[in-house]
Amino acid sequence: MKENSEEKIETLDDVVKEEKHPKKEKKNKEVEKLQEEKRDLNDKLLRISAEMQNMRKRYDEEIARMYKYEGEGIIKELLSTLDNFERAISQDDDNLEDELSKFLSGFKLIYSEFRTKLENKGLSEIKCQDEAFDPTFMEAVLTEKVEGKESGIVLDVLQKGYKFNDKVIRPAMVKVSE
Repeated sequence: MKENSEEKIETLDDVVKEEKHPKKEKKNKEVEKLQEEKRDLNDKLLRISAEMQNMRKRYDEEIARMYKYEGEGIIKELLSTLDNFERAISQDDDNLEDELSKFLSGFKLIYSEFRTKLENKGLSEIKCQDEAFDPTFMEAVLTEKVEGKESGIVLDVLQKGYKFNDKVIRPAMVKVSE
């Protein structure tokens, strides 16, 4: 009979283990709720961290761009001075002994140094004479029909175009064949 009572005890223990305790059930729900909140907070933390990394990357790119194009405004303003030097130098003729040629030789030295300094800062001329018209770098001001030239070829450069580093700061004004 002892065996039966022991079996009953074991069976009762099993039943007690299987019974759900209201306190345990409540704690389990609280634990699940806290785990869910923890997952949500971890997710938010990851999203905020990713956003911060993206902001840092955009900030660094903006700073790099600012440094790359630093001085663009002053270089744009100096383009008219460069044009004026070129106009003055173009007045020189083949007679190197006259007063104008002697005077313009000084201009040529100043122009050459001025242009070199601008090129060292990142200025480059857009080459377009006898090239195919490209609206990215050129602005067609005139068109002319010329026999022997195919359509869309630059015939004459009316005003030089320039790039600063890789950015067009003034498109070339050109005459294009029809």
